[in-house]
Formats: sequence, structure tokens, C-alpha cells
Amino acid sequence: MTGVLALIGRNTLAFLRYLSGLYDLTSEAVYWTFVAPFKGREIKWDNAFHQMVLAGVNSIPIVSLISLFIGVVLGLQGAYQLEKFGATYYVTALVGVSMTRELGPLITAIIIAGRSGSAFAAEIGTMKVSEEIDALEVMGLNIVRYLVVPKYLALLVMMPCLTLVSDLAGILGGGIFEIYQLDQTFAMFLSATRDALVMRDITTGLIKSLVFGLIITEVGCYEGFTVRGGAEGVGKSTTSAVVVSIFLIIFADVVFTAIFYYTS
Repeated sequence: MTGVLALIGRNTLAFLRYLSGLYDLTSEAVYWTFVAPFKGREIKWDNAFHQMVLAGVNSIPIVSLISLFIGVVLGLQGAYQLEKFGATYYVTALVGVSMTRELGPLITAIIIAGRSGSAFAAEIGTMKVSEEIDALEVMGLNIVRYLVVPKYLALLVMMPCLTLVSDLAGILGGGIFEIYQLDQTFAMFLSATRDALVMRDITTGLIKSLVFGLIITEVGCYEGFTVRGGAEGVGKSTTSAVVVSIFLIIFADVVFTAIFYYTS
């Protein structure tokens, strides 16, 4: 019994230390992103644009393709249930609302966590074990400003954009199924989509995407900074960055969905 309690205590303290480290990194990144520029400390926009291309533009094909398939699957499952009631017209509403409010931002965040969050952890972790970060600090460079802020800005800008791409691709996937299998015309599909969606549905997903982008950046960078050991430590931190990011993304999604549900 004592051993079980000790294990729970150690894990609880480790979790609290992890949250404290994330908070410290987040507060410093927020300072260098939103406060320091007004004090004459410019943002490294070249690095930020480079990260936007790597994390955002290069992710458009995979995000679009997966979201398209998700839209087709939603259309199939929705039609399977709704055709029992002769209400297949509402498949469009099901796909549109599900993609914009929930699946669009969630699928995008999971893809970016696996693709870019792991890359952030691997990049910074490699610099950590090769002592490049120590060299930067000796040169008088702030590592958060130099390494984290460009990634932070990149995902804050690109996550809403990728979420919109995911929404459009998912809705298009559902529309393709409806047109070819439910004998709906393209005009009917557009009309049903326009009637089903309201601006709140879209803004809900975009707000979530901003928070998801923050989570991915902070967890990936924090895992990179806390690497211990050599190549094995980098691999463990990279895996941990993906797992923790996805867990926190889903947890945040539950919280925001409950908030939007009870305030609607």
C-alpha cells in the first residue's frame, strides 16, 4: 500500500512539475511575442515565415486528403442512419456541423501534432544534446525568442488556416458522396450547407484551433528542452511530445465543447 501511494505521489509531483514548466515556457513565449516587440525587440519574421511553410503550407495536402476521407465516412454513416427516416437531405447538415465544430479542428490538430510537434521536439532536442543551445546562451541569445517564438507564431497563424482547409475538404467529401449516392444536385448540396451552417459553428472551430496550436508548440518545444541523454533521449521526447499533445488537445476539446454547449 505504501508503494502504491508513493507511486501516485511521484507521478502527481512529476505532472505538476510538467505543468509548471509548460506555464513558464508559455508565459515567456507570450512575452517575447506580444510584449517585447513594443519595447524594441523585433520578432524574427524570417524564421517565423519559414516555420509557417514547414508546419502549415507543407501540411495542406495531408490535411486535405484525410479530411476529405473523413467527410465521405461521415456522409456514409449519416446516410445509413437517416435514410431509415427518409431524412437523407440532412446528411449535409450533419457533415457540415460536425466538420466545422469538431472534426475539422481536431483532425487538423492531431495531424500537426504528429507532423510538426514531433519535429519541434526532435529539432530542439538534437540541439540540446549537441550543446548548441548552450552555445546560443553563451552568445547572449534568448533561446525562447530565437527558437520558440517563430514556431509559436507559425502555428497561431497556420492552425486556423489549416482548420478552414480541413472544414472545406470534409464538407466537399460529404458532398461528393451525396451527389453520387443520394441523387442530390450540387445546387441542393450548396443550399443545404448554407442553411445548416451559422457563423458560430465556424468560429467555434477556429477558437479551438488556436488553443490546439498553442498546445502543440509549447509541448513540442518543452519536450525538446528537457531532453536527457543522447539519441535515445531525443526519441523518447519526440514520442512523448506527440502523446502528451494529443492528450491535452482532446482534453481541451472536451472543455471547450462543454463551454460552447452550455453557453449557446
